[in-house]
Amino acid sequence: MRSVLTAQDIEQLLRSGGTVPADAILTPSARDALKDRASLLPGKTSAAKPASGSAAKSAEPIVPDYEFKWTPGTDAKTPAEIAAFFNSPAIVTLKERMCDIGRRMWSKDYTDGNGGNITIRVGDNLVLCTPTLISKGFMQPSDIALIDMDGKQLAGGRKRTSEAMTHLGIMKRQPLCKSCVHAHPPHGTAFAVARVQPPTCLIPEADIFLGKIALAPYRTPGSPENADTVGEVGKDNQCVLMLNHGVITWGKDVEDAYWKMENVDAYCKTIWIASQLGGELGEGVGGKNAKEFVKIRKMLGMPDNRDGLKECELCDNSDFRPGVSCVVSQPAADSSGPAADPAAEALVATLTEQILKQLKG
Repeated sequence: MRSVLTAQDIEQLLRSGGTVPADAILTPSARDALKDRASLLPGKTSAAKPASGSAAKSAEPIVPDYEFKWTPGTDAKTPAEIAAFFNSPAIVTLKERMCDIGRRMWSKDYTDGNGGNITIRVGDNLVLCTPTLISKGFMQPSDIALIDMDGKQLAGGRKRTSEAMTHLGIMKRQPLCKSCVHAHPPHGTAFAVARVQPPTCLIPEADIFLGKIALAPYRTPGSPENADTVGEVGKDNQCVLMLNHGVITWGKDVEDAYWKMENVDAYCKTIWIASQLGGELGEGVGGKNAKEFVKIRKMLGMPDNRDGLKECELCDNSDFRPGVSCVVSQPAADSSGPAADPAAEALVATLTEQILKQLKG
């Protein structure tokens, strides 16, 4: 049986000094990882050993790239082409990865029951998506569906999720969006239910990998209105809290999108805990550093609609108000009010005395 190699497999071969089997099937990410790596190909020998006494040159480290790349205008169209594409090794690998992400979401309590959904764009008009009414912790590759950019199901035995339309709303507006993950992580969803926007400029990693966490007004989940509303907000923000609903994140691949989901929930949890400690959260890391965060995001290929803002405009944590426990105080005596009635007070005293006597008897 022919083996299917991913970018991770190529990375292992680099470390071990092996070569790619002649009959191996390479995923798109594996082919990208093989660029300029001729020594790994069948029939190629590794570089000559260095002269005695010189240090051996180690292979250059790589960062695996899981983004699915396709040639524009080459989408499968006929039923036979769609079936062949849907069952191709590269797509099967993506289906397996979606199931793995689903298990990770479920194990971290980001989903309950049939909650949450995942999509990966695999063509001009082709998108893989999870099915409706299924636990994300127990999906199989055979459960995944293939739809077009209008939500029409093209392949797969299980019906696609209705909330795929929200994912498509972002993908249609933002070409960089290749994958979306939607879930209900407790802390991120708590901010969404409380309608509180997480502040920026408090933790560098959050500003770099998340950017501004945006709020999208509530619309019925799975409805065209929700797709339009979230799509408009999501095109410029990779992390969106859908009010009274949950969280949706997107990235260049499904791993990237899922990482942002973890980042959002961890950040919201940290901010929530910090807000209970009584310290001052408003000062943050400052606008000068925030400009550097935006530059780093752009270097990493992530959009940021804060690009071009002045330093004083970058940090939006001045309006963040941590939760507090409120105590209802008793109103002070008002000397200007009506005077007490002596007869009424005497009657109350008499009744109280009689009641206490009966209780003692």
